[in-house]
Amino acid sequence: MDIMKQIEREHMRMDMPEFRAGDTVKVHTRIIEGDKERIQVFQGVVLRVNRGTTDSTFTVRKVSDGVGVERIFPMHTPSIDKVEIVANGKVRRARIYYLRNLAGKAARVKSRQAWD
Repeated sequence: MDIMKQIEREHMRMDMPEFRAGDTVKVHTRIIEGDKERIQVFQGVVLRVNRGTTDSTFTVRKVSDGVGVERIFPMHTPSIDKVEIVANGKVRRARIYYLRNLAGKAARVKSRQAWD
């Protein structure tokens, strides 16, 4: 067995829920400031999920005070405490990138259950 594949397998997180682009998620991240640790929550719509080995990432976008904020999270990092799926959304890839220029109600994603 390749030693690199073994090391990658040891560092992969298996507790991540299955989410995809269009879903609304809450990402709980650990913030360490000096000797104190706190949890910060970032809630938004998943724009992109890049699954693979240890370099997997996902991009989440939220609108804060009328300004769109995007953040790329590494999937297999110990700084993420947990990821919660708030709502499942159904959206085409073109719509996701169109959302980057919208704010407020216009930036909402339809529920996957409403489309089924």
